[in-house]
Amino acid sequence: MSAIEKIMRTAPVIPVLVIEDAAHARGIAQALVAGGLRVLEVTLRTAAALDAIAEMKKVPGAIVGAGTIVDVPGLECAIAAGAEFIVSPGLTNNLGETAIAKGIPFLPGIASAGDIMRGLDLGLTHFKFFPAQANGGLPALKALIGPFGQCQFCPTGGIKQDTAAEWLAVPEILCVGGSWLVGKGVPDVAAIESAARAASALRN
Repeated sequence: MSAIEKIMRTAPVIPVLVIEDAAHARGIAQALVAGGLRVLEVTLRTAAALDAIAEMKKVPGAIVGAGTIVDVPGLECAIAAGAEFIVSPGLTNNLGETAIAKGIPFLPGIASAGDIMRGLDLGLTHFKFFPAQANGGLPALKALIGPFGQCQFCPTGGIKQDTAAEWLAVPEILCVGGSWLVGKGVPDVAAIESAARAASALRN
């Protein structure tokens, strides 16, 4: 089993996190891990993201990665901050080749057969289907799985607690990305832990 597959199989939901204040990062991570979600994707959409990765890595049991990686400089910054895996919204040869060369678990975004074929050419078989709902939802991903049954997926974008189980029922879908677990502003750690427990109870 590859490193990225092991990460994808750790829990049914990977929280997709937009952290505005690094001071909140450790508390959020503690609540998510306590609720059973150990794999955490911190998106590089804010100035606090790299510091948040470093803070979350201090939480025992947390597996902290970086999302929204769109180029090689971003990849290198994320690795320097301690990211344990990399998630991108799309896939370029340059980014894919660099991630592979650095030996870091890599989950690139795909939205089409051509994207998957580009990944396969690089030796990749695990992908993020993104944005999942906007790209036709579960029927679209099932249609892609047909010719690419050797691949496994983490759909992200528009998936909620009440729709996740339908996605997870598909064997080739190992987990889903979830942005519903943590709201904006000062985190309500009790609510986050409760949401994480509900998400972690989802099963493939």
